[in-house]
Amino acid sequence: MANPVLDIQAAEIILPCSDIAESLEFFNDKLGFKLQTIFPSDDPQIAVLMGHGITVRLARQYDGEAGTIRLLSNDPDLIGTHMTAPNGTEIVFNNANPPLVVPPPTSELVISKLHDESRNREQWTVGRAGMKYRDLIPSRLGGHVIASHIAIPNAGPVGDYVHYHKVHFQMIFCFKGWVDVLYEDNGGLRKITPGDCFLQPPQIRHRVMEASDGLEVVEVSIPSAHMTFPDHNMDLPNPQVQPDRTYGGQKFVHHVAEGKPWMPWRLDGFEARDIEINEATNGVADVKVSRPVSAPKSIKLKHDCPMLFNFVLAGTMQLDGKDLEAGDSYVMPPNREHTMSDFSDDFQLLEVAVPAGFKTTVL
Repeated sequence: MANPVLDIQAAEIILPCSDIAESLEFFNDKLGFKLQTIFPSDDPQIAVLMGHGITVRLARQYDGEAGTIRLLSNDPDLIGTHMTAPNGTEIVFNNANPPLVVPPPTSELVISKLHDESRNREQWTVGRAGMKYRDLIPSRLGGHVIASHIAIPNAGPVGDYVHYHKVHFQMIFCFKGWVDVLYEDNGGLRKITPGDCFLQPPQIRHRVMEASDGLEVVEVSIPSAHMTFPDHNMDLPNPQVQPDRTYGGQKFVHHVAEGKPWMPWRLDGFEARDIEINEATNGVADVKVSRPVSAPKSIKLKHDCPMLFNFVLAGTMQLDGKDLEAGDSYVMPPNREHTMSDFSDDFQLLEVAVPAGFKTTVL
């Protein structure tokens, strides 16, 4: 379709070619391209071919780079191979649907301070759709996970588009403000406010629509290197409503904190609110918010969870004698003895455990 502003009708990739006939034979017979035009007839200087979603213009008088064409295939015998065309263009064959690789987490203590003067200037970066990102686990635990503190400073519509992520696990927890999001097969606008959470199952289409002034959310995704794809063919909201649909074996969750019960937690003197993610992900992850009710001044403990991420939502505490406050976070590696102490009365902690079902030992 023509661009309404620039009136662009088509696009071509120009490649140098000293021998039109030889290159045509290669692109036609070996790669399956189809000739669209060739001229002049008596001594061809230009040949235009189409195939696999691209248009190639072979030009004898063009002195640019020969370039590389990346072709995506499902043929295991082709994937990972390459060819060189007579004109010098490299042809590489890649997997059309590569499997999602989730590296195992490295064992590392990570503490991220919101008010870290040593990193203050470099903590926030501008990411997709103009959102501000603060990386809470710079090492990504060896590529296993990315945890981001995301902010949209100004209220109003968000410059987003319908898209999806190829992920193993992804959740959005509202820290401050509110945000409206549209989700595939889940009706109209969904709003989260502080304490609420979305579980975004693999490849569910969604679009961030509008945010309040000072919106802040915590996003946790596995693996860290996952791809985002726009979906230009879907409009949201779409007419189907399928609340029980699964996406990659997981269900969409819109957890609303208001009215949800607090239950005894695994640590004496604490209670927790379940964010309903364990069952929806079939044990891929478990997410809870905990708070003290009659907590001891100090607790020495360890756990055996491969990836345990914690974000302070409110109040203060000490972790091995280090002060933590709202906006700070930490990853506690498995089997590392540590001490949590000096909890303020208003302390609340977001905990993301991957996978669900781990053991904590109080020492």
